[in-house]
Amino acid sequence: MNNKNLVEGGVRSVMGVKEGSPDKTVQTDLDNPQWDPAATLNYLGATIAQISAMIALLWLMDIGFKQLPLADWPAWSQPAIACGFFAFITLRSRLFSLLDNTRNSGRYNSIQRPGWAPPPLAFPIVWMSIAVLRVVSAYLVWSTLEQTFLCWPLVLYMIHLSLGDTWNTIFTVEGRLGAAVPMVFLGPLLSVAVVTLSYYQTLPLAGWIIFPSAVWLAIATALCISLWQLNGQEPLYPVVAKAS
Repeated sequence: MNNKNLVEGGVRSVMGVKEGSPDKTVQTDLDNPQWDPAATLNYLGATIAQISAMIALLWLMDIGFKQLPLADWPAWSQPAIACGFFAFITLRSRLFSLLDNTRNSGRYNSIQRPGWAPPPLAFPIVWMSIAVLRVVSAYLVWSTLEQTFLCWPLVLYMIHLSLGDTWNTIFTVEGRLGAAVPMVFLGPLLSVAVVTLSYYQTLPLAGWIIFPSAVWLAIATALCISLWQLNGQEPLYPVVAKAS
């Protein structure tokens, strides 16, 4: 394996991107488009459940820190545990989602893309870089707020990750390019703006560190709109699938 393939494989492994995963695109009935209320409620319910689970995890981390004899441990142990937790939750938040959140580049490869669209490999590399910034900024917020996990800025971060996972299901897994457009606005883009502002108010440095995530999601939003325009412009809501 050459160095390029080694790097590519490493990046995809860290980000959980799988090649050759089965195509799970929802084949919608665009001749007679009808709103799919079951899918909408599924997205809503799964998102609420994921947010609840991740907030509960913050609460459990606070309890764990109070129960452990951390005063007897090396000084670096607490920051290491916190950074490890934030790295895990940032890279694997989808484990708490009830939706299918398979990371698969196949969907992006199979649709028409604008000339300015980044190559498929750019996404896991950028997201891995963003993940590092997210971990560092979350750690700074945690440290600034007296090493408290269950705090408002980090709760907002859990909401942001959950909304991003739901958007990933709608766009990447199910290929609902229409429904993905309002979701990317109301979900990842709006929530990252709120998180960035909350971090900045807590510690300006943390806000600036996570700011590139907001910039990238603004680019991703523009790309999402362009992909929708180039690939049929299906309705901007979940459409009932074709009868098999």
